[in-house]
Amino acid sequence: MSLLEKTKLLLRRYRIFPKKSLGQNFIVDSSIFNVIADYASLNQADVVLDVGAGLGFLTRFLAGRCKTVLAVELDARLVKVLREQLKNLSNIRIIKGDVLKTEIPKFNKVVSIPPYHISSSLLLWLFNKSFDCAVLVFQKEFAERLIAHVGSEHYGWLTVVAYYHVEVELLDNVPRWMFHPQPEVDSVIVRLKPKKPPPFTLKSKEFFRRLTRALFTHRNRIVKNAVLPIIKSMHLSNVEKIAESLPFHDKRVRELAPEDFGALANALTE
Repeated sequence: MSLLEKTKLLLRRYRIFPKKSLGQNFIVDSSIFNVIADYASLNQADVVLDVGAGLGFLTRFLAGRCKTVLAVELDARLVKVLREQLKNLSNIRIIKGDVLKTEIPKFNKVVSIPPYHISSSLLLWLFNKSFDCAVLVFQKEFAERLIAHVGSEHYGWLTVVAYYHVEVELLDNVPRWMFHPQPEVDSVIVRLKPKKPPPFTLKSKEFFRRLTRALFTHRNRIVKNAVLPIIKSMHLSNVEKIAESLPFHDKRVRELAPEDFGALANALTE
């Protein structure tokens, strides 16, 4: 029986209709499992996080390649499937809940095909964790944002924040026909490895993220104008004078390199 047939069988048996709002597109080509496991260099000492475990096909495969799999799933219907289908595997821990809000045990690697709609939030969550590497399947356009060049169409706040935290590699393409139901876009395998040490020093990582995100809402403005609302929110006096004194104040937001955003954040944290 093919993985597509198994998927349809389980969905019928448990009366599950995939929810688009939860990004429920199930992988139905098992050849990808070995590929992403190899990219993660899995071994029997690894504790692996699988976000959005779904019907558990990837989870089962990972269990044979590592010490423990932490399978996180939000949908109670799918949690029932996971518990029944994977009950014979002692090294799988099924966690019901939102990965972004649920307490997750320590892990050292992430191997996952997460729902598209949590991609940005999942990355920001991961950037606050300690891990060796993450191999994830993302929507292709989203993945391209992570490695976009300064000033390009896809260059944005996520590019800058990702640059600070991780090395990003775009690996194999994952065509949409590998999923059921098929999404409207193709995907790509992405490998992330934390940068140690980071490429530049920050006084406040949280402010750096907040500033970068806010500035990119005005990506075509000159920095000294784009930054005014942020300075005002800090209840500082001489707002325009501060803006004029900032590094790169006369450049457009989209023209700033990641290091430039770091310098701006540090200047405003003083």
